[in-house]
Amino acid sequence: MNDKTRKSRKPSWVIEKERARRAAAAETVWLFGLHAVRDALANPARQKLRLVVTANALARLGDLHGMTPEITDARVFDKAVPLAPESVHQGAALEVKPLHWGSLSEVALRQAPGESRPLLVALDRVTDPHNIGAILRSAEVFGARAVIAPARHSAPETGALAKTASGALERQPYLRVPNLAEALVQLKNMGFILVGLDGTGEVPLPDLLETLRGRALCLVMGAEGPGMRELTAKTCDHIARIPFAADFGSLNVSNAAAVALYAAGR
Repeated sequence: MNDKTRKSRKPSWVIEKERARRAAAAETVWLFGLHAVRDALANPARQKLRLVVTANALARLGDLHGMTPEITDARVFDKAVPLAPESVHQGAALEVKPLHWGSLSEVALRQAPGESRPLLVALDRVTDPHNIGAILRSAEVFGARAVIAPARHSAPETGALAKTASGALERQPYLRVPNLAEALVQLKNMGFILVGLDGTGEVPLPDLLETLRGRALCLVMGAEGPGMRELTAKTCDHIARIPFAADFGSLNVSNAAAVALYAAGR
């Protein structure tokens, strides 16, 4: 190897980073179901690539916002689109690029329409796309600015997530960050109070919220079973619990998020 070749060769970590960037740029998502496809078509921020529909679904979609559909027979739809066998697609699928919401500070400090107080949700290792879809829907209903999750060990944008979100994925920021603990520290520096939710919390959530009237909040929740990681819990300012009428179990994480968002947004 001569000196010129040696000097021009990039370090392996640079090559891997460039490969990852190219792979991310090439990543696409197939959204399915009339509601999810209709909302994605109406979203000007969504980069749309292919629309595959049956004739019946096309008649029900309405405005295609400039997209030219590929019409296929319902009997061969599953062969025309790479969806999981259990996907309830209703004869409509749209290939898109993932949404880009901006940086953590841009999203966290952006005022949401009609919000009663700055409110965020952070999820620690919640990997079920149905749970995250339901949380996005609740976050939109109760005026949260964003749902934040780690890039690894959390559900990415998928058709199943979008369908469960019932259109909220197109409007409710879902920000996946490289390091959740670091993101939580950044939020504290922005003035957010971090409230972790756990069944072992000493203070009931409604009681804690009474002492934090008007303060910017980030509700932090972990996956069902393992809950929040130790570092995540230590980063929180408070650990609270949702009070139950009896000691018979706990709420699903998406139900807990809905209850906590409702209480925090009042």
